Amino acid sequence: MTATDTFASFVDHLAEALDDHGARAWERLHFSRFHFDRLITGVAGEPPAAFRRRILLERAAYRMITTTAPLIDIAVEAGYGSHEAFTRAFAKAYGVAPAAWRARPTQIRIAAPSGVHFHPPGSLRMPARPDPKVTAMDLLTSMVEHHIWLTGEMIRLAGRLTEEQFDTPIVLDVDEDRQTIRSLLSRLVGQMGMWNAAMADREYDWSVEDHETLDSLRDRLSIEGPTYLSHVRSVAERNALDETFVDALCEPAEVFTYGGMIAHVLTFAAHRRTLVALALDKHGINELGWGDPMLWVAGQR
Repeated sequence: MTATDTFASFVDHLAEALDDHGARAWERLHFSRFHFDRLITGVAGEPPAAFRRRILLERAAYRMITTTAPLIDIAVEAGYGSHEAFTRAFAKAYGVAPAAWRARPTQIRIAAPSGVHFHPPGSLRMPARPDPKVTAMDLLTSMVEHHIWLTGEMIRLAGRLTEEQFDTPIVLDVDEDRQTIRSLLSRLVGQMGMWNAAMADREYDWSVEDHETLDSLRDRLSIEGPTYLSHVRSVAERNALDETFVDALCEPAEVFTYGGMIAHVLTFAAHRRTLVALALDKHGINELGWGDPMLWVAGQR
């Protein structure tokens, strides 16, 4: 192992932590407690030392088919002091010697009870959560929950801005209609309000978005967000993405599917949220980053 082999070093520390599951071990490894406990559960039934050897062998196999590195270098990276020791371990795991496997490679994963495997180029893939499995409907609902939460956080952070900053134009070469943080947040809330109105067959009051105040934004989100989420949850529970409804407020009236409507909201909301995130960053407010839903969907709310 070289001094710069951070992945092997990480696996070494992880194996030690798995061995004793010491206090706050997850923090030392930069895991959340949630993901560390998932890892502990996954590796149950596989001794930490065996886990370490297997993961590094899986990486060695990946290196053999993606690089021209000599086998002895790959053996050292995997923690073996000699070519012979590496050959014995590799042949036991893969059924053939390293040179033969390199010539005719197969699956790099070694069967293991943990379900935790090396994931190229330098990470781990953990098993899915225990039953009940996350369904496509669960994912859709979680994305809408994230959208509502993130919109609320952006409104909260906008409270730190001056009125001038709140109304500074956001100029895009492809967008002649200049937007501001105020107008974008108002449309993020209003988009849900508009569809809530359409599904309830009532008019949407567009005038509320005319230079809307932060207090109004907070109040409207507290109503429109949960109402819209309840529609999405109902659709998910009924498995009704392809069901249609008539938006009689359009001129002329139009027919939409629930799935199409939700996809529309999430797509345009992602664009507007990104513009808000970039604008907030210009004013020194960057704690939301890009507002990426990855951690939210993974359970880190």
